[in-house]
Amino acid sequence: MGQDVRRGARRLSARPAPPVIVVHSLAHALAALEAAAEIGCCITLLSAPDAGVYAGAGWFKALIEAARQAVPLARFDAILDCGDRAGAVQGAIRTGIGTVVFNGRADVAERLAEIAQQAGGALLTTRPRSLLDLGELFFASPDALRARCGDALASV
Repeated sequence: MGQDVRRGARRLSARPAPPVIVVHSLAHALAALEAAAEIGCCITLLSAPDAGVYAGAGWFKALIEAARQAVPLARFDAILDCGDRAGAVQGAIRTGIGTVVFNGRADVAERLAEIAQQAGGALLTTRPRSLLDLGELFFASPDALRARCGDALASV
């Protein structure tokens, strides 16, 4: 994944990183996955900045599981941004979220990366660059969201 990745991250050297779409709700995740499934591409769903702090790992895990059940043909990874809160990262790891973002102190990041790796996950110290952030379309209709995601993914 082209970011500053700590131990435990999966690297796909032969393939480019999948496009990243920032989601703020289940409707956003569904629209992104439906558009990706239609096009036949793999994507990464990224939470809003600090969502692991204010919404929590349980919310994100439930969102991802519901989206996976609703769009079973979609191929995707998910990343929860925990800001600089080590406790949020630990909660995400305990909840089973595979990849998290932590932008706190480097020494804390090293230890959290070891914990994530032991759990089979990965810790990123910078947010991945996104293709699209659906935050400005928070109240858009499902059709409008799907169309926006489709247009963005077709441009890649």
